Amino acid sequence: MAGMFFEDMSVGQSAELTRTVDDKAIQAFAEVSGDFNPVHLDEAFAATTPFKTRIAHGMLSAAYISALIAGKLPGPGAIYLGQTLTFRRPVKIGDEVVVSATITALDPEKARATLATVCTVGGKTVLDGEATIMVPRRTA
Repeated sequence: MAGMFFEDMSVGQSAELTRTVDDKAIQAFAEVSGDFNPVHLDEAFAATTPFKTRIAHGMLSAAYISALIAGKLPGPGAIYLGQTLTFRRPVKIGDEVVVSATITALDPEKARATLATVCTVGGKTVLDGEATIMVPRRTA
């Protein structure tokens, strides 16, 4: 399975995916990451926070960006080099997270791409940032 080659990419290309956050995803992320903060897992505790309910791990939404890069833009073979993240709003159980990435710059010398990355819920940004990835060339 191969993704796009660097030579097939252009500034402005974009891709999108959608994931619905459920309790199972939050529980699995807690297990894998070791992040058992009660704001994610304990409804009674979360009710005492400014959010008033459980919220998803911010890095769960960030993981959806990784899934988009690995699966669609540019797809299999891409190597993550860096990612900035700013968390803007909480994601709650049942929220549909729309993840998008748009190529903003290409470095032909290093076969690297820069992507603007955004996660939204209900049209509002919950997370944004910038990814830097290394992309396979057509001819290695």
